[in-house]
Amino acid sequence: MDHTLAIDPERFRRSFEEYSAIGATDDDGLHRLTLTDEDAEVRDLFVSDLESLGLDVTIDEMGNVFGRREGTDPDADPVLIGSHLDSQPKGGRFDGQLGVLAALETMRALEDAGIETDRPVEIVNWTNEEGSRFESPMLGSGVFVGNTPLQEAYDLTDDDGVRLEDELERIGYKGDAPCEPRPLHSALELHIEQGPYLEEHGNAVGVVEGVYGMAWLQATIHGHADHAGPTPMHTRTDALTAAAKAIREVESLPLRLSEDAVATVGRIDVEPDSINVIPSRAEFTIDVRSYDDDVVDRAIDEAEFEVATAADRAGGEYDLEQIWRIPHTEFAPSVADAAAAAAESVDAAYERMVSGAGHDAKYLNEITDTAMLFVPSADGNTHNEAEFTPWEDCVTGARTFAETTLRLATE
Repeated sequence: MDHTLAIDPERFRRSFEEYSAIGATDDDGLHRLTLTDEDAEVRDLFVSDLESLGLDVTIDEMGNVFGRREGTDPDADPVLIGSHLDSQPKGGRFDGQLGVLAALETMRALEDAGIETDRPVEIVNWTNEEGSRFESPMLGSGVFVGNTPLQEAYDLTDDDGVRLEDELERIGYKGDAPCEPRPLHSALELHIEQGPYLEEHGNAVGVVEGVYGMAWLQATIHGHADHAGPTPMHTRTDALTAAAKAIREVESLPLRLSEDAVATVGRIDVEPDSINVIPSRAEFTIDVRSYDDDVVDRAIDEAEFEVATAADRAGGEYDLEQIWRIPHTEFAPSVADAAAAAAESVDAAYERMVSGAGHDAKYLNEITDTAMLFVPSADGNTHNEAEFTPWEDCVTGARTFAETTLRLATE
């Protein structure tokens, strides 16, 4: 390969600060939920930046935003780079956004150097990756690859009953381009690790070779509402007490399953939610993950057993619904190897690893060769305002990302 690709670290930092100001929180975090006014504002800035580079900007039916830089081969399939700009509620500034801005800086660096790649390069911002407002994560990429029907995505509602399609129209990002699979040469995404291992190992870059399989469950235990005073303890059917016992057992599941398994109860809702009424219903979520799909299946079975046992001992009944399930992903060795070679070429300390979190790249891998790059998360912090990646690691990751993109886009 005749070229190397040099990014501008100061420009990269200025863009990061400019984007971070949209939806900024008082504690240096980011609150920029999908299809809110803040999301509209950052999308407008992104489109403006793409247009200033002379890219061909396209917005599809899901609001996914693409910017295309042509290559010298008009028949070649493009290399797709990017991530997402939406955040968790009071989340961090690095999750998702850093990947979009590393891709933007890559596009700017290609222009600076006057490099004509053989293949086109396209940058993307995916809609609703977080799934925090409209509860279906990686939604824009999921519709794009054909995993989720478009109308099903449109009909999703937030906690206030607002439809996703209506919000796309309100902010002006319901595009005309079809949101459907199309030929791609490869896809690459940079993201923060959201875990402690790169920092613990002293590495600036992770070459991600796969993603955990995962399942989301919703458990409901049904009891009987009674007065907290006159009702004797031995006659109660307390849904919340039963749920608490089940939750304790679910949290211990990974110890019985595998070294890499994790289980989380992230949300609980109680009725009638009164200080002096015995709860008649307790509903809670269960998130189980492992790189081994058989372990995830066993976790689902054992979680149901624990919920059923706790409900039975309390004299109540239960329901368990599987609301999301995806198998583990093995990324393309060709893209991961290109990323490893790029890391070596820019003298980045790196390691090969897998991801415990889902990302848009997981869905892209279903239609094209895909891999990811990680940069460290300080103390493993993520999905909160304390989320942080040292800027020197951001720059090293962006350099590796740009170099990987150039390798993928050049014969």
